Amino acid sequence: MKKIVIDIAQLTPRHRRAIAERAAQRGYEARFCPDEAQALAQAADAEILFAANPALAGVARELKWLCVPSAGVEPYVPRGIYARPEALLSNSSGAYGVTIAEHIVMVTLEMMRRQQEYAALMAARGWRRDLPVRSIRGSRVTLLGTGNIGQEAARRLSAFGPERIVGVNRTGAAPEGPFDGVVPLDGLDALLGETDLLVMSLPGTPETAGIMDARRLELLPKDAFLVNVGRGSAIDQGALIRLMRGGRLSGAALDVFEVEPLPPQDALWDCPRLLITPHCSGNMTLGYTVDRIVELFLEDFDNYCEGRPLLRRVDLALGY
Repeated sequence: MKKIVIDIAQLTPRHRRAIAERAAQRGYEARFCPDEAQALAQAADAEILFAANPALAGVARELKWLCVPSAGVEPYVPRGIYARPEALLSNSSGAYGVTIAEHIVMVTLEMMRRQQEYAALMAARGWRRDLPVRSIRGSRVTLLGTGNIGQEAARRLSAFGPERIVGVNRTGAAPEGPFDGVVPLDGLDALLGETDLLVMSLPGTPETAGIMDARRLELLPKDAFLVNVGRGSAIDQGALIRLMRGGRLSGAALDVFEVEPLPPQDALWDCPRLLITPHCSGNMTLGYTVDRIVELFLEDFDNYCEGRPLLRRVDLALGY
């Protein structure tokens, strides 16, 4: 019998039943592996992998399709990691927009309403109520990245009444969501000077590496806010530190970094007005996210079995 190997620890019994039943209907056996050793052993003759471990692709000699439960696919793009290089690769893009968009709203409000400073006051048992705050209302929002995360963020941020929400993507194509406009990447420089809140949700590709370098960071207004939930490689961290220590930017919130975990000695820890979170905006800690990952896999599993294109197939040339 044809075999699917599943190595995702966050699956519940309900998820496993749904996958096993659909697999049996299609003439497949679903093998759920509790640890890496069993997954590596089972992967050798698997036709399909639904897993987050690149090492499995290196031993799966019969592999035809690898579906990863993440949206980012950088570790899975190099063909050299595959025992069978012609295997298809798909991701779980579309599962993380809700949880990451809620994180974006959370850190934006924390910065604008100066919650870090109020928390420090409370921790010291101090009492002050007059710190000037800002609002999303009337702000000029730029979303650098207009995929599922950018679209979900636009829907939530629009409820706060910003002056406008403009998206930036590779082509300038209009996405779903309440965008007041969309510009291609070559229009980014002109837009940055008119941005109060910049939200970055870019994939990790050669094209996006260093996209917010020192020059572009300096184009932002002195009192702008920046949020990055995409990839740490998209920002020149050293330039950001220098800028903020020089008094520029009202705040920045980073959930992703050039090196993770962020080393204890990294200068970012002491950067003023910087809100750090440990790459927690888009993991599988929200039950809804895991539900969606399974739903998306089963949808593409049906497509695979019927000979239809995978809806979330990764374009290896683009890296997403």
